[in-house]
Amino acid sequence: MKLFTVFSLVLVFILCTTALAGWTVTYLHPNPSDISYAHGVGGGKQVGDIWSPATGVHASLWSGTASGCIDLNPAGYDSSTAYGVSGGRQAGYSIVSGVGGKSHAGLWSGNAESWVDLHPAGWSASRAYAISDTQQAGCVLDSVGTVFHASLWSGTAESWVDLNPSGCDYSLAYGVSNGQQVGKASGVATEGATHAALWNGTAASWVDLNPAGYGTSQAHATSGEQQVGRANEHAALWSGTADSFVDLHPAGYDTSYAYGVSNGRQVGHVIFGMGVTRASLWSGKAASWVNLHDYLAPQYTHSYAKGIEVIGDDLWIVGFASMGSPDTDEAVLWHYVVPEPSSLLALFSGLAGLGVFIRRKR
Repeated sequence: MKLFTVFSLVLVFILCTTALAGWTVTYLHPNPSDISYAHGVGGGKQVGDIWSPATGVHASLWSGTASGCIDLNPAGYDSSTAYGVSGGRQAGYSIVSGVGGKSHAGLWSGNAESWVDLHPAGWSASRAYAISDTQQAGCVLDSVGTVFHASLWSGTAESWVDLNPSGCDYSLAYGVSNGQQVGKASGVATEGATHAALWNGTAASWVDLNPAGYGTSQAHATSGEQQVGRANEHAALWSGTADSFVDLHPAGYDTSYAYGVSNGRQVGHVIFGMGVTRASLWSGKAASWVNLHDYLAPQYTHSYAKGIEVIGDDLWIVGFASMGSPDTDEAVLWHYVVPEPSSLLALFSGLAGLGVFIRRKR
């Protein structure tokens, strides 16, 4: 009986260890930079920005490690940041030198020299927040600096499409995937409130995602089938309509937000106490919530997840973590490989055989 108990404890220990071993964390923060953020992930690449006193804020590209980080800041621009990566290209914006600090939406292909200015004529500023295949999504800003229009590009400034819906004073697009764009819009059409928005390439295709009973909402990312964001102060999941809304907010937390989605998985963060944050992962419902902060080194006190890519059984998640004090944010990459059922079966079989062997030895 004692042998069986010991065997059971060993089995539980090994299984738990196997589950935990599925997660690995890579710290992307390169020295001697002071601050770094990872905003997007795709195709084995990660994008964001790095700040140092010598250079300021520069858009950056990683390939899974802190070493070899590529500075994407184009010549003639003061600063830049990258938000999305897809198909070997990166999207974001750069601040134009000597023009009042106005941002220009742009596109890279792996290095600073490849920069393509997406800024359309007639607008004072523009930003790209996402990329998927041949499309980039973001916004433009009028000359007064008060009106935003959700925007879509296909690789050039001339391809710009104004997504601002009829009856809305302003709108922004934060995500794009498979010909679909998401963001937020506000105006007469939304009774003055900010509502999560979904487009399929034109202003007229706009769908109001705001769920019944919620005052405000916005969508941050789409996978083409699912959209994520927030409704009031709760992480939100949609499947193309307002009625499909799922509240992802886990019990016991004050606030939650979702920023990335891929193949049925969602990421973001929760907030509790005095503004403490925890990077978070969901699988379609509130009860599936996973605390990604648990896998970080103990010196980190806050964490955020911003983007996710799911390829087969692999989960790649990017974000950043801080040590609680100002200017300590550092880019982070989480990686999880789902254990194969065959591996677990082999583990059970092996341990069962070990038990039989031990009994025979007695």
